[in-house]
Amino acid sequence: MAIISVRVSDAEKAWLQQMAIFHGISLSDLIKQYSMDQLEDEYDARVLDQAYQAWLKDDKQTVTMQDVLADFDKPAEDE
Repeated sequence: MAIISVRVSDAEKAWLQQMAIFHGISLSDLIKQYSMDQLEDEYDARVLDQAYQAWLKDDKQTVTMQDVLADFDKPAEDE
């Protein structure tokens, strides 16, 4: 297992320790969990933006929810 050191002020460490107690987890788990969550959210946002930019570049069109629902309301061709 790798070890990463993070330097913080005494006040920051005290606050982080209180937050860890508040959440009922270790200080290490607090930092890891919240860092990973934030980074995963940022990654998802960037991937979404790239996909949206590609979608715009390909001149894709949207449809309304009413159009989608209307497609499901149509009787099957076999009927």
